[in-house]
Amino acid sequence: TNSVVAFHMSIIISVNLFIIGAVLGSFYRVLATRLPNGKSIIYPSSHCEYCNHPLSWIELIPIISYILQKGKCKKCHHPLEIGYLLSELGTGLLFVISYLKFGLSADFLISILLSSLLVIIFISDMKYMIILDSPLIMTLLISFIIKWLNSGIESALLATASGFFTFLLMLLISKFGSILFKKEALGGGDIKLSFVMGFILGFPMAMIALVLATFLALPYATACLLLKKDHVVPFGPFLISALWLVFLFYEKFSNILNFLFLI
Repeated sequence: TNSVVAFHMSIIISVNLFIIGAVLGSFYRVLATRLPNGKSIIYPSSHCEYCNHPLSWIELIPIISYILQKGKCKKCHHPLEIGYLLSELGTGLLFVISYLKFGLSADFLISILLSSLLVIIFISDMKYMIILDSPLIMTLLISFIIKWLNSGIESALLATASGFFTFLLMLLISKFGSILFKKEALGGGDIKLSFVMGFILGFPMAMIALVLATFLALPYATACLLLKKDHVVPFGPFLISALWLVFLFYEKFSNILNFLFLI
């Protein structure tokens, strides 16, 4: 009986988290598309980007509104970007995965933060080659408070030191790359994001995440070299994806690290 009740509770929590994630995913898209262009996230209210038609409440329902409108504006019938649906669906799924992995714990809260950051960076860096400072700062501040309350101030300060060392390493890699390739090797946002990686994972595991990010970026970078003229690759989405994956499967990646050191 207890297991049945626990299962039902898990389903209820998962459904609610998916709904919350979908709603926040819609908001994250507003953040990621307006802030890089210097626009307010409050005014004007949500509207069609093509005909400026103000959206009614039914057009603001995450996922469902996109499906009901068949991916088109209700007024001008212009096709809407699939990104609207993906950001809402993706955030909801990431929130549920976080809960199923960590339960209602401190790690769950960190995973929710990373999931949110993942969605924002994916949109802003892919569309505008920009990683916004404000989400990075908020993630660090809230993570610091969670770590402080859950593990003590020493743990929080140690995590800050790890973030600083990872940041310095990325800065050195960037400077070396700029000299070697005669152009900017890493964006400032990528370097700032590395601070978050070091803070969340610790310095050794942050290095594993950096290596993983490189492998994740390789197919996209290859395609850019073949298909794009500017050959510019946004690295932020791959960094944050690697961070989220290593955090989610920390023990498995830790075993890999231990295996490498034994060799």
